[in-house]
Amino acid sequence: MTDYRIQGETGEWEVVIGLEVHAQVTTNAKLFSGAATAFGSEPNSQVSLVDAAMPGMLPVINGEAVRQAVRTGVALNCEIHKWSRFDRKNYFYADLPQGYQISQFAHPIVGEGEIIVDPVDADPATIGIERIHLEQDAGKSIHDQSPEFSLVDLNRSGVALMEIVSKPDMRSPAEAGAYVRKLRSILRYVGSCDGNMDQGSMRADVNVSVRRPGGELGTRTECKNVNSVRFVEAVIEYEAQRQVEVLEAGGEIKQETRQFDPAQMITRPLRSKEEAHDYRYFPDPDLLPLIFDDAYIEACRATLPELPDTKRTRYVEQLEISPYNAAVLTAEQETAAYFELLLNETALKQRKEARAVGKAAANWVISDLFGALNGLGKSITESPISPSQGAELLALVADGTLSGRLAKDVFAIMLETGDDPAKIVEERGMKQVSDTGAIEAEIAKVLEANADKVAQYRGGKDKLFGFFVGQTMKATKGQANPQVVNELLRKALGG
Repeated sequence: MTDYRIQGETGEWEVVIGLEVHAQVTTNAKLFSGAATAFGSEPNSQVSLVDAAMPGMLPVINGEAVRQAVRTGVALNCEIHKWSRFDRKNYFYADLPQGYQISQFAHPIVGEGEIIVDPVDADPATIGIERIHLEQDAGKSIHDQSPEFSLVDLNRSGVALMEIVSKPDMRSPAEAGAYVRKLRSILRYVGSCDGNMDQGSMRADVNVSVRRPGGELGTRTECKNVNSVRFVEAVIEYEAQRQVEVLEAGGEIKQETRQFDPAQMITRPLRSKEEAHDYRYFPDPDLLPLIFDDAYIEACRATLPELPDTKRTRYVEQLEISPYNAAVLTAEQETAAYFELLLNETALKQRKEARAVGKAAANWVISDLFGALNGLGKSITESPISPSQGAELLALVADGTLSGRLAKDVFAIMLETGDDPAKIVEERGMKQVSDTGAIEAEIAKVLEANADKVAQYRGGKDKLFGFFVGQTMKATKGQANPQVVNELLRKALGG
């Protein structure tokens, strides 16, 4: 557990954090209607009669949303409930046409589970999951497009959500950030949510309270719809400090819903927090309970890919990649997919086992490719260099065609042109020179032009050896094989 404390005037305070993450389920239709779910469509262009709550319209469950929720629960090592039920959660907003939300309250589809997270500069922590339930999203109220009216877009009304509720096990902003990143990574691997927080398809309600270390739980506040990991951490930092200041001034924390202001990085009161009984939950009379058996659960389990923790362990144990590099390569599904293709192509081109080329491939992705993509502002899915081209470049280094320095030059040209490395080497004459006769001739010229330094080197100034290497590489335009240069120089200089 992270040792994170807030130092107040009257002593230390401990922060207690729980998150309710709303993840939009990856389906082509909404939870109870056939309306589309594509992001960015024109307002109110994806609204069925069911979504608009027209009289006489009845909900019909989307089987794919159920399957994705079960797959997610299995991936998170959660208990899967073979019997679950939908309830009506009654409240009134302009963007909620029915006057209630169809959700799961008393009997969710997924029960308890856990995630192991690795915060930066802190020990790993196990964060419990309380439940995952399915529910329909509300619409969206828009307040900044008219000076007189609030507008309503119902495109999101009825979209399938998984609400993933953690236990109050997190004790620092870093742990909460690590939890959201890990959860998003798993959802993307599974394919049950795209995790695009900036588009609203994954967002978090952040519950924060403070207490004396090890004491009774304090009164919590909830900050709604936080849409980035950085903002989740900022909410916790601000809210914990605010609560400590209130308590130390003799005040009380009100159980309330707050909103985050990203411009000022503060939270503000939104409304008093309703208790669960205020929603007047009752079973939805239009929907039968969800009932399935072990065979259905196992069929869902069989569709899961290799998950990030398992993949990371395999990279460390089978490919002998460092734990840090393995964590970087498996953090996002797209990165792991690129690396797997690169690894297989590299092993094939070099006719070696994956273990023999794993380290070189990992280092190239993390050091060279990531650095270049960051400079270009591109993600790995937008990489101008394909895994096959990367494998070809690594093969040219492995067989001695390119030195490390020449490989970087070729890599830069590949980024600019998109050409294959072999084509670049051939057309631009960039092949590494290993011809000892040609290199010896250049070394002779270098030593003749620097006779004074040769004398100094032979007189004991060993550090001048690097000078001679540099001059030789310069004379050969960086194309000489460095290992051959070193061997021939030592011979020419008398050992």
